[in-house]
Amino acid sequence: MPELDYIAPANPWQVGELEELQRRSSLHWPAYREQLAAHADAIAVDPAAIAAGQVRVAYDHNADTIGFSCTLPAGNGVFELDGLFVDPLELGLGVGRGLVEDVFAWVRRQGGTAVTVVCGPETIAFYERLGFVRTGAAQTRFGPAHAMVAEL
Repeated sequence: MPELDYIAPANPWQVGELEELQRRSSLHWPAYREQLAAHADAIAVDPAAIAAGQVRVAYDHNADTIGFSCTLPAGNGVFELDGLFVDPLELGLGVGRGLVEDVFAWVRRQGGTAVTVVCGPETIAFYERLGFVRTGAAQTRFGPAHAMVAEL
């Protein structure tokens, strides 16, 4: 049974809390621990994205923050899922799925027609289950990755 209760826009006062959740979520993946230690600046939530309503937060039934997404306009009706982070204690409980479904709904409300994401190999299957298809390779500061798109 998913612990996700609701999703709402982030508030400016949540930046520190969301960055700490991003840190915990990112460090969950052993492949990224060394790179994150070397690039601590990779953990950041943009206050301007919060102000623009582009950061959405998942809460559990106790109103605790358990995940968040950040979606940015990329032009021509395409939006980029720039960040998706779930508390490691909530993995596998539907929080990530709920956040992606919320992103799809949010993008549709903005008049968007597609969502792109760049992801590592450990999350390809997750995104494919949600309708994303691989479009090619990508490069990130942490190394090779995969570009994917979901048409809405």
